[in-house]
Amino acid sequence: MISVDSLKKFELFEGFSDGDLRKFADIGTEEFYKSGVLLWKKGDPAKSLLLLVEGKALMTLDIDTGPHSPPIRVTVDILTKGDGLGWSTVVEPYLYTRAVRCLDDSKVIALDAAKMREILNEDKALGFKFMHAIAKVIRDRLSHTEIILVGERGISTLTEM
Repeated sequence: MISVDSLKKFELFEGFSDGDLRKFADIGTEEFYKSGVLLWKKGDPAKSLLLLVEGKALMTLDIDTGPHSPPIRVTVDILTKGDGLGWSTVVEPYLYTRAVRCLDDSKVIALDAAKMREILNEDKALGFKFMHAIAKVIRDRLSHTEIILVGERGISTLTEM
């Protein structure tokens, strides 16, 4: 269990009441990871939503380039203190969509995915508020991915001339 005050520090929970936050705090634990640790890879079951308290994490996507070439690893985002990771914990099929690796020794708050889904299903108003916040996280990730794709496309176009 973690404190309600620790959750208030995260933009994801902006506008949530202490009562709402208590429900999440009750299912949260602190975890520590060393630099270089792979938190998950694309396709792993989404077991925890993580809130980055300290450290940095690298989010990557491997792009298949054909049967005779290795995949290209693209950095989608570098996550820092205050960021949330693992929106896939509340979106079916509950599989992570990117790989995440710690760049620094990191401290996180881990929210158990199954327990979180129970809370969100039991309290529909809270569920709506939380999914609205998660939609913002997804929007930001898509925006970062778009910036990367435009940059990659622009570079490849310039080198083809």
